[in-house]
Order: sequence, then structure tokens, then C-alpha cells
Amino acid sequence: MSKFWSDVVHKLTPYVPGEQPKLDDLVKLNTNENPYGPSPKVLEALKLEAADSLRLYPDPNSEALKAAIASTYQLHSENVFVGNGSDEVLAHVFQALLKHSRPLLFPDITYSFYPVYCGLYEIEYQTVPLSDDFTINVDDYEQPNGGIIFPNPNAPTGIPLALVEIEKILKFNKHSVVVVDEAYVDFGTESAVNLIKTYPNLLVVHTLSKARSLAGLRVGYALGAKDLIEALIRIKDSFNSYPIDRFASAGAIAAMQDQAYFSATCLKVVATREALIAQLNTLGFDVLPSGANFIFAKHRTRDGAEITAILRQKNIIVRHFKTPSRVAPYLRITIGTDAQSVLLIQALREIIHQSE
Repeated sequence: MSKFWSDVVHKLTPYVPGEQPKLDDLVKLNTNENPYGPSPKVLEALKLEAADSLRLYPDPNSEALKAAIASTYQLHSENVFVGNGSDEVLAHVFQALLKHSRPLLFPDITYSFYPVYCGLYEIEYQTVPLSDDFTINVDDYEQPNGGIIFPNPNAPTGIPLALVEIEKILKFNKHSVVVVDEAYVDFGTESAVNLIKTYPNLLVVHTLSKARSLAGLRVGYALGAKDLIEALIRIKDSFNSYPIDRFASAGAIAAMQDQAYFSATCLKVVATREALIAQLNTLGFDVLPSGANFIFAKHRTRDGAEITAILRQKNIIVRHFKTPSRVAPYLRITIGTDAQSVLLIQALREIIHQSE
């Protein structure tokens, strides 16, 4: 620790991202990246953007990108905010909309960036325990708060929350902002976007990193009522008035416009997920219901950390969370290609049978 650090820095416990190992022949199932590349139209758009115009600043308001996103959801550009990945969008959300005198509420098992942002922006928060089956109990959010945020489907569990349950939270918390973080919603979970016109306190956050296969471009966005978006713009323009570069904007627009490729990719991931769950069940795994491009699974007799370590020796990387203790037995497994699933199942079968 340095004597030059501010008090805030001393108190921070930074988020730890999933490992990005550089190994040959690696089956990488730990960071929820899409196993399929971006739309060919995205690649073509990026090639066209490599031009003399790179000497000029990009549009500070990303109007063309906002228009493409708004068109996708039958909204207006004033209902769209864009940023460098959904993590940056969330950072602005925490600062602009979730810092109040009452505590922010979010699940005790959820995206671990939430408490990091609370520490960074000195936001008081209170975690709400998930039920014994790892589901969100919406009745627990009927209490005074300064805002509510949760992923849908939740992370790392992958369990989706029905739209009718989200509406219950919105109706009870009309004087608080409710943020639904839909990073993985396109893999079988119903989006809350259609509720935006009914509930002015709802903000929905999306990323192009997962379903649109653009983790390398870093584009995310928020959808909500005009005044919520205006608050985010005020923070953005006080921090970085040019957040989206020309390549990111061009690629993101092309991705949003190629709905056929997007839908086909999502369907392939869902099909692989369901097949993998069935195979894991035959090997003695219990798998939580998933509406995401990953699953949360534990073996009935083998330790999660042990399985993770042995898989790594076989060049297969999955994610294991040591804390809280309730999730320690589980593996979070990203859905890869069918071929990667075959290799995973072969390795797990060897591990399980060796212990018998």
C-alpha cells in the first residue's frame, strides 16, 4: 500500500475478472464468451471503418448507434444510453441513480461487481439472501431502499426471474430506481424492456459482449425513461464525452441490425446448453435451471474445487467461486460449442469414474 493512495483506494476490494490464460488447445469455459464469432456483417463494417476518418473524433453522442438500438426495441433514442461495455454503463448507473440516503438492495449471491461499485462510490448497500433454491424472493424487496439492482438471469446461478415477479418489485418500489441487468437475457430469459413504457423507475442494462459476440469491442447500453437516461448522460459527459470509438460504433450497429444471425447463434447456444445439462445429470450432477449461456452445477459426491483443478490439468477451464460457502460446491460452466461439450463430458466422466 502506498502513502499516496486516497482513503477510497485503501478501502477498495477490486473485482476479479475470469482468467484469460494463453494456452494452446484450451477448452475455455470460464468467462461466458460466445463460442461463435460475430456476424460477418460486423467484420465487414469494421473493415470499412479502417479509413482516413480515424483521425477525427467519433460522434460524442453515438447517435447512429443509439438509433440502431432504439429501433431494435421500438423505443426512441432518448431512451438509450451507451458506454464501453455494460460494466461502464453500470458504473454510471451506480453513481447517477443508486447513491441515496437509504441502502441499495441486491442479492447476496450475484454479480460481484456490485459491491465493488458501492465501495468505489461510497454507496451504502444491503444484500438480500437468495432462497434455499437460489431464487430471488421478490417479497424480500418490499422494504425501504435507495434503489434495487439484480441480474436477470442472475449470475452466477443462471436462474431467470419471471416478468410477473419483476413487476411486483417495480410496483412496490415506485419511488426507487429498479435496475435489471440483462447481460445474459437473450439465451432464454424474458426481457423486461417492454415494461419500460409502463414503469418510469425501470432501467434495463444490456451488453453486446455475450449474445452478439462482441466482448472484444466493449459496447453496452441502458434502456429507460428519458430522465433516467439524462442522469447517465450528465455523468458520462462529466467523465468521458467520447466513450464509443468509431470501430466499436460501426461494429455494434452492424450487430444490432443483423437479427437473423443473432437469433440463430442464441438458438445454437441454448440447444447445446440443454444437451449438456442432460449429460451432466447422468454423471451425478445437479444443475440449476438456466436462462443464460452458462450453467451452475454441483456433483453429488465430488468437491467443486477439486473437479475444477483436475479439469485444468486436462486443459479445460471452468469458473469456481470459493465464497460465499453456499456456492463453493458449484462449477460455473460457460456453454461452448458441441465439440467442446464432448471434451468436457469425456473429462468429467474420467474424473467421476476414477473416484468410484
